Amino acid sequence: MSDLGAFTQLSRPLKMTKFLDNAHGQTTPLAYNTASTSHLHSKHLDHVEVAIRSGSFSIGEHLIECFVLRDGTRVLSERSVHRLFRSKRGGAHYQRKKKNEHGAFLPSYLSPKNLFPHINNGLLVALKQPIFYRQIVGGKTANGLNAEMLPDICSVYLRARRAGHLHSKQVHLANQAELLLEAFAKTGIIALIDEATGYEKVRPESALQGKFSKYLTSEMQPWQKTFPDEFFAELDRLHGMRTTAGNRPVCYAAFINRTVYDCLGDGGLRCQIEKFNFTPSGNRRGRSHQWLSQEGRFLLIEQIQKVLELMTACRNIKHFNQTFERRRRAVREPYLFDFMN
Repeated sequence: MSDLGAFTQLSRPLKMTKFLDNAHGQTTPLAYNTASTSHLHSKHLDHVEVAIRSGSFSIGEHLIECFVLRDGTRVLSERSVHRLFRSKRGGAHYQRKKKNEHGAFLPSYLSPKNLFPHINNGLLVALKQPIFYRQIVGGKTANGLNAEMLPDICSVYLRARRAGHLHSKQVHLANQAELLLEAFAKTGIIALIDEATGYEKVRPESALQGKFSKYLTSEMQPWQKTFPDEFFAELDRLHGMRTTAGNRPVCYAAFINRTVYDCLGDGGLRCQIEKFNFTPSGNRRGRSHQWLSQEGRFLLIEQIQKVLELMTACRNIKHFNQTFERRRRAVREPYLFDFMN
């Protein structure tokens, strides 16, 4: 099956269940399908959040339960994520699991030792801070995963695959992770959750204005490491150079703009970013990715992964440029480079 066929097969059945508004005291089937509190450590139960909206959506054969907490955080059911990665152990296992040798509690889909070198520090920190939530009416306390962590989890498998560290039984999980990133890059997981839970009908209208508004934030976000070290290692290899983080040549910035940012919405998103990022005098306020919302980061991370995989397959920068431009001109496949057409 081609990549496009696999993507279509996965992304076509994005089905929403009718949302139920817990804020108005309505019970939902999801309220009775959450993990019991018996396995949750008492010290975490002092910080149980309240889910004001609930719903579910389907990706392929998988039903993903999702919630919006009172503070606006979008959460995925931990058990749903386990099923998504074909893990047999659910939320109870997540809590019972002992710390690994690095001192991190890891869900079973990230616990294999060959994956750990590919888990970034930000994801490790997030995994040490699980979210416990309950619905307003009839809901037991359950363990959830911040929806914004899902692309990072998917990227773990892609990095491990690229490094040749996957076992044969894990290859299909990397393929699943790649398709998930593509599906969420097209739809946006936040938008998907908001539609499934009905939160889109009550969130601020300002969040819906403009073609690119959901991908941007009007306030510059704190810096997060976005381009992995191997991205620049591959750039060095292609150019036959050796550079450091504080001493990258100007051509690297041009490369990133051309192959990454210009491919987000046919360059339209980059234009919007620059309106925020440059002062009237022409000074840069920060990095381009600091003006992206979480959905915008989904697009960016997916494009970075695509470019990185193409770089690893090329001999030098000339070979890369020829291959890159040929792919863009040949079919302009939306699942490869144009996520927002």
